[in-house]
Amino acid sequence: MATRTDAPTRREQILKEAARLFAERGFHGVGVDEIGAAVGISGPGLYRHFPGKDAMLAELLVGISDSLLTGAKRRLAEADGVRDSGAVLDSLIEGHIDFALDDRPLITLHDRELDRLRDADRKMVRQLQRQYVELWVGVLREVYPALAEPAARSAVHSVFGLLNSTPHLGRPGSLPGRAVTASLLHRMARGAFAAVGEAR
Repeated sequence: MATRTDAPTRREQILKEAARLFAERGFHGVGVDEIGAAVGISGPGLYRHFPGKDAMLAELLVGISDSLLTGAKRRLAEADGVRDSGAVLDSLIEGHIDFALDDRPLITLHDRELDRLRDADRKMVRQLQRQYVELWVGVLREVYPALAEPAARSAVHSVFGLLNSTPHLGRPGSLPGRAVTASLLHRMARGAFAAVGEAR
């Protein structure tokens, strides 16, 4: 989502506003009419794009998990043949930071509303997330070969928790600036990995 540079489609506009409203007021606190008003169409007009709020929530949460995994795979493919595994890890961190800064409502939405998904959709989210974690684990163990797989996996989950803390940093205008915040998050992520990987 955060990497698109062309104009968003109406469907994407609906999803963006739905994510914002769901994150601000909760899934049950938002009506279809309000989502429609936010994008300039009638509530019933939304049904040309989605059968209901449940479908929007599913597409948002499955979609962002798929987007993160696809982005990570692309970064690994672009780094194919690169000997510096640290640079590959940096690239993964940068990609996740882009998500954490640009799609903050989706982090809140995931934390609060994942259990509202149908079982099949929730399982899909978890499956995509597991694959995403394992990509990171593989790269992290290339950077720190002595790091055992369980410790690497715990470290990845911990760094995700750190990076995904962005909804708690205050409103976007209150942050010190995107570049400064991204740099800080990157240093903290690298520091956390180093603390685990270099431990004796």
